Amino acid sequence: MRVVSGIQPTGNLHLGNYLGAIRNWVRMQDEGECLFFLADLHAISQPHVPADLAANTREMTAALVACGVDPDRSILFNQAQVPAHAELQWLLNGTARVGWLNRMTQWKDKAGKNREGQSVALFTYPVLQAADVLLYQATHVPVGEDQKQHLELARDIAQKFNNDFCPEDAPLFTLPDPIIPPDTARIMSLRDGSAKMSKSDPSDMSRINLADDADAIMQKVKKAKTDPEPLPSEAAGLEGRPEANNLVGIYAAMAGTSVADVLHQFGGEGFGKFKPALGELLVEKLAPINARFIELTQDSESLDAILAKGALKARDLAGPTLSAAYAALGLVRG
Repeated sequence: MRVVSGIQPTGNLHLGNYLGAIRNWVRMQDEGECLFFLADLHAISQPHVPADLAANTREMTAALVACGVDPDRSILFNQAQVPAHAELQWLLNGTARVGWLNRMTQWKDKAGKNREGQSVALFTYPVLQAADVLLYQATHVPVGEDQKQHLELARDIAQKFNNDFCPEDAPLFTLPDPIIPPDTARIMSLRDGSAKMSKSDPSDMSRINLADDADAIMQKVKKAKTDPEPLPSEAAGLEGRPEANNLVGIYAAMAGTSVADVLHQFGGEGFGKFKPALGELLVEKLAPINARFIELTQDSESLDAILAKGALKARDLAGPTLSAAYAALGLVRG
């Protein structure tokens, strides 16, 4: 089992990133070979500030390591240090089809009505995603609901390349399978229970950042949007109460228990009692991550060394597949 997954370095990780993806990355280190990368090449598909991208890449590396991604057990790197990602994307551009990319819902969402004004990189973003996983012969890729379509595209590209350029009994690319962990938590905004917790939300009060200290966490939980009703005793009672459902879900995910168990403990109580308990739980669980994160961000040389070490391993692993792809296409290399 070889797992490959990436995350864009767009600033601090928040609780939604941690419970929705990163905690599962940490668990996967016990299940197979893992490659985790900072998707800085993807980040330039939209307007960005170069200095911020460099700083965010290091900052997110610190956050991942603080959360438990171990550079000695996994391969942790940033795309820009492994040119094979961009090279394989170009080779796969000959196999990918414009019609396939036009159907990508994320392209439609991100481009909006101004498609002509978008970068080519934004349009071909899914081909780079395909290269990211096919390059390493990934067997499994963790995906959320919004990325399932992109993984299906990667499989389509791999299948067409294998059919067009490889002997029937010797396909080049492995077709990766999705991993959708059953316990993945979908964490919503603290200000709007119908919207996902997001880095792009202009209100910092909408999210718990992994870099937040204890006071900030308690303050954000205290001010989180709720309704006037007490908590129900059963999960069915959370229907139609998105903010209450979100806070109870966060408590359950952080405590490693079920929503039913949380409601058994707090059913009938108001948020005046539940919010402090939730805040204390978050502080307890996130304090070690916060302390390690702060320590790492103060040592940029160590962060650069982690990325360089991972990139060296990734380049070695990527080399044979990239060479085979060149050869399959009839391209002569020195």
